[in-house]
Amino acid sequence: MSVRRGWILSILLLVLVGLGAAAWYGYNQLPKVHGSVDAPVLKVPEGVLDYQPAPAYSGPHPRMMSRPPEYFPFPIGLGEVGPVETLFSGPARYPLYCGKNNITNKQPLVDNQDGEGVPIFALNDKGRKTNEVIGYSRDCSHATEVTYFYRSTTDGQFHYMHEARNDIDKVTVNGKQVDFIVRVETGTINRHFYAIAVLRGEGESAGRPSGSNWNKRLIYQFRGGVGIGGRQGKINKGDITTRRMDELARGYAIVYSTANQTRNHYNMWLAEDTARRVKKQFVSLYGEPMYTVGIGGSGGAIQQYLFAQNAPGLLDAAIPLYSYPDMVSQTIYAFDCEPLEYFFDIVDRQNQRWKKAEERTVIQGLAASENGSSKFGVLSFFAGIFDSRYRDRMQGTTECVEGWRGLVPLVNNPNFVHFAKSFAAEVVPKVHWTHWEDLREFYGANASGYANSSWDNEGVQYGLKALVNGEINIDTFLRVNAAVGGWKAPEDQSQEQLWFMNGNMFPVRLSLWSEQNLNMGTLQKPAKRSRASLEAINGIYRSGHVFLGDVEIPIIDLRHYLDKEPDMHHSSASFSARERIRRARGHAENQLIWMSDKGYNPLHEALDLVDRWMRSIIENPGKGVVENRPDDANDRCFDKEGNLLASGDKVWDGPWNSQAPGKCMRVYPIHSTSRQVAGAPVTDDVFKCALQPVERALAKGIYGPFTEEISSRVADLKRIFPTGVCNYNEQDLARPKEQLIPRGIPVKIAGHLLDPDYRQGKVLQGASTEEAEMRGVPVSLPDESDGN
Repeated sequence: MSVRRGWILSILLLVLVGLGAAAWYGYNQLPKVHGSVDAPVLKVPEGVLDYQPAPAYSGPHPRMMSRPPEYFPFPIGLGEVGPVETLFSGPARYPLYCGKNNITNKQPLVDNQDGEGVPIFALNDKGRKTNEVIGYSRDCSHATEVTYFYRSTTDGQFHYMHEARNDIDKVTVNGKQVDFIVRVETGTINRHFYAIAVLRGEGESAGRPSGSNWNKRLIYQFRGGVGIGGRQGKINKGDITTRRMDELARGYAIVYSTANQTRNHYNMWLAEDTARRVKKQFVSLYGEPMYTVGIGGSGGAIQQYLFAQNAPGLLDAAIPLYSYPDMVSQTIYAFDCEPLEYFFDIVDRQNQRWKKAEERTVIQGLAASENGSSKFGVLSFFAGIFDSRYRDRMQGTTECVEGWRGLVPLVNNPNFVHFAKSFAAEVVPKVHWTHWEDLREFYGANASGYANSSWDNEGVQYGLKALVNGEINIDTFLRVNAAVGGWKAPEDQSQEQLWFMNGNMFPVRLSLWSEQNLNMGTLQKPAKRSRASLEAINGIYRSGHVFLGDVEIPIIDLRHYLDKEPDMHHSSASFSARERIRRARGHAENQLIWMSDKGYNPLHEALDLVDRWMRSIIENPGKGVVENRPDDANDRCFDKEGNLLASGDKVWDGPWNSQAPGKCMRVYPIHSTSRQVAGAPVTDDVFKCALQPVERALAKGIYGPFTEEISSRVADLKRIFPTGVCNYNEQDLARPKEQLIPRGIPVKIAGHLLDPDYRQGKVLQGASTEEAEMRGVPVSLPDESDGN
């Protein structure tokens, strides 16, 4: 008996260990917020959080503004501190949580004794922090320092120079072999970290660098993420050494700032202001580069498109990776995600069709995968113990869930911030934590003092294209549009219940959809739609945060094909940018689109092509950008081995431009968005659609073969859309009427003034007015040159 009992106990122990391990694994898969920090922000300057009503921006577009002369005496010397006040992007915003310089491992400098910002601690004789507070840092400044790194022949990684053990690698640049040693300079400019990395030159010292091993080409490194301000960001050696190792080996210089990482903020004025100063620091040390090319993905790609539009001459060429045209127009369709997911999951949960993720694409437009597993799956499993709504969930996952869940409240809910523990408990509730608030000088603020939003869905007919194509029936079309309302006003929103996260007690009530902040309805009582501030939209257009397409520089829009994942970096965004460029300029021949399987990265090919293109422009500036484009500079697609699958002018043709699918499009088919399915153009930039009466829409036959049948439901339509439905054949009602960027002004590229290349605009080939209106192709957008 004792032996048998021992076996039973052993088995029970193994089961308990297994269950414990499974529970621990599941627990660690749950979404997380940032944990506690050693030195949170304790106070902010008096009055900075006294939110008052404010007008939206009404000044000139940044393209038409002169920048003030630089007053700071660059270069910043070793041990000195860069500028705190910006050059032109406005006063500093608070609170600001100081990040870490993981290269120097030093604290920020003390700038006050009033308890504002983060506490700074005394060091002991071993250089370690004690508990003694010696002051506070409000603006997170760091003195400029230089650190040398070498690449090891042992592991191929970068290490501090003092760690070298006869293992320094060699590289060949400018025709000679040199040690692979990199000078990395760090400090702060505009309260954000900056870094400069260049191969160590002959005879240089830390304070007197030499560019003898520099190839005279500069890469401005950009990075992405979704940010709402309030953070300085952190800097690591890998941000510009490991990340750009191959380019450093070829002699490129690299510059970067945490102000150019959108994880920290989306203020393009601050991003540009800082980039100008970082380049100023670089030029003061090394001299003018032959040209500057941008590289960076997602939000890093957005910055490149907007810098090219707003500030010609800052970048001479761009390689946007995983691009979007801009951040603001992403919100147009991203904010549709949770209302639509709530409809599929809860309102219409008896419809077995929506249990398959890919079926949701017919209305959402974005990619979905029945084979994918959701990162919210574990959360849903545990939530289902307490709430039946989380049981029997869909098979697979959608881009809405994987890409945008959690980011919508981050951008939109003034009560929610995922890094709240970086601030004292009494500071957090005083701050309006939204993207809108971080850019309130452009959006303006309402009578309650909350920043305005540019999101609007009044008159949007979700699933219109699916109805016309027979992919959904009329009952589904009416139900979804009656159910999906909008988001509550910021002053009426409550805290998120999704982000319980590790380290806190698991609550009974959860919300994956943020439905506590949604307006949802029924066919009998349709939901109230959101109506945006026209002034806010007008202001964000004027401020240069919307990509209008007016760019002259060489652009290689490069991405891995991730639609099958499904990943938030959907490939159709590249074509939205292309159509905006074509609409603004009459052509898009300065933008190439390259796409590859995720197993291959054609960045080196792109850099080499940019180099040939730029050298041609420098040698023949009178020919302009397109005329200097190399003969082999064209659209391309690659397989996972790096083989060229197809190239040429027609390879990306497809439904987006009303053409038969080209060779690349057949291999890497693109998806769309919820607004495109609702009839909007591929540009995805209509914030506030023009409205037309339901009767007029019916008379025009926009419901296709179902017009007669849906006419019998006109009472339902008018109840759902009391102010009318969208007419996407008209211009965005909130877009400024005047021409924001006049044509004919020369553009500076690589130090040369080039005449801009505008051509007569044209509608997309093969689309009649009627067809274009059905598909959402913008056939009646006025030519910007006529001033309408």
